[in-house]
Amino acid sequence: METIHHKYMREALNLAQEAYDNYEVPVGCVFVLDDKIIGNGRNRTNETHNGTRHAELEAIDIILSSGEYTSEVFQRCVLYVTVEPCVMCAYALRQLRIKHVYYGCANERFGGTGSVFDIHRDPKLTLHPAYSCEGGYYREESILLLRKFYVRENENAPIPKRKHNRVLKTEIVPMKK
Repeated sequence: METIHHKYMREALNLAQEAYDNYEVPVGCVFVLDDKIIGNGRNRTNETHNGTRHAELEAIDIILSSGEYTSEVFQRCVLYVTVEPCVMCAYALRQLRIKHVYYGCANERFGGTGSVFDIHRDPKLTLHPAYSCEGGYYREESILLLRKFYVRENENAPIPKRKHNRVLKTEIVPMKK
């Protein structure tokens, strides 16, 4: 039987697939309040030509522009996102006082919740309280979506790299405990 976490991670994965289908880095997320999705997002950086349009910020904008919620709602929300939030998103989530974050795979280049930086719990960042997070939910699916994106041509890249000889790696190293 699927847990509630799997239900919402599947929703986030559907959004990540939508991002991939639209030639975006495949990241998707949902914000959940009282077992109800109140906002969702996917990366739109290529589409908007704006590097800040990450899935989390897209969803935050949807929630706040709905007129139903103020920023205080995030203190009661849980975020499900396919890839560990980057430094920018991790700090935005901290400023909003997010309750908890569940993510799929680590972001080993720009991760803000443990892979590179500990923005979510850094004691030096005293203006906003720390938040808890945990990864590994649908990790393999999240990694494979990212790999599929990075082996194909990205015509939106400033100088597209030719990737004729790249092969999709499907073997995934087990997560470190």
